[in-house]
Formats: sequence, structure tokens, C-alpha cells
Amino acid sequence: MSRYTSVTDADRAEMLAAIGVDSIDALFADIPESLRLAEPLDLKPGLSEQEVYDELRRLAQRNVSTEDEVSFLGGGMYDHYVPALIDSITSRSEFMTPYTPYQPEVSQGGLQAMFEYQTAICELTGLPVSNASVYEGPSAVAAAGYVAKLSQPSARRRLVVSRGVHPHAREAWSRSPGGGGWRCRRRRCAMA
Repeated sequence: MSRYTSVTDADRAEMLAAIGVDSIDALFADIPESLRLAEPLDLKPGLSEQEVYDELRRLAQRNVSTEDEVSFLGGGMYDHYVPALIDSITSRSEFMTPYTPYQPEVSQGGLQAMFEYQTAICELTGLPVSNASVYEGPSAVAAAGYVAKLSQPSARRRLVVSRGVHPHAREAWSRSPGGGGWRCRRRRCAMA
């Protein structure tokens, strides 16, 4: 049985009466005859769901993926691997807030995720603190540079950054309060 319930003649008559017209043709009375389609569209017969799927799959196979070719798009979005477990963990309901079901927000869950991450990093590294309060790359670079600056004696005034780091992220460091008075020196990235 189809989940789609079409409009009945009685439904159609009730809707037309509600807007004050007696036929569907009356809805198009303001459109000049010369602009109206006089005959039905010449459409091919419909396809089954499987036939549509097969055709779309055939068309999709003509596409080339960025996994197969080098892409220079993205300005910092480089090939990387995200384990399937990450999606499984971040989509758990306890990381979502219930007050906007149409667009689950991770504000509350984000705090919990950061706490769990910081706790795990501290346990793994033995460090007393861990930072997870930034949401994107440039802020993370600026925060890392600031932590490096705090950990160095005042005599050192340089931060060495790989040239592989996106220019926007390096600029975020130089413009952040932590970057004041320090020079950012770029080095070639050593790829394995």
C-alpha cells in the first residue's frame, strides 16, 4: 500500500470552494492562452524505483572522486581519514540537546565531548591540562602558539610553524594577542 494519499475529487472541490473558484482551469484564467500548454507533455513512461536507482548509479560512475584525483580546492581541506567510530560517538543522543529536534545542537553535548576528550588526553599523556575549546583550525593554531609561548622562557621570541599549515591559520596566530612580539618562522613540512 502506498504511503502517499492523493487528493480526492471531494477534497479538490472543497479547496476550490474555499478560495472562491469553481475549477482548476479558473486558477489559470489570468495566464494568456498563448502561454498555456495546449497538449500534454511528451514524457517517457515512468520507471520503477530499481530502474531509477540503476540509471542514477550509472550516471554517478562517470563522476571522478577527489579520492582518485588530486584536488587543489578547499584551501586547507586536505585528505584525511576519519574512523567510523567518530561518527558513531558524535551522533549519540547524549551529545544532543532535545529542545530543537529539527536541528540538533551540540552546545551541551559539545561541552561533554570536550570534557571527555580533555580527560582522555590528560590520562594518555600524563599532562595536567589539555585544551579542546576551539572549533576550527586557525583558532587551534593560535591557541597552540599561545600555549607554546607561555611554556617558553621570555628569552625566546620565535614560533616555528610548518609551511604545511594553512596561511589563514598562521595569520590567526600572528594576529592573536598571544602572537604579540613573537615572530612566526615557517619551515618546510617533512612528509612521511
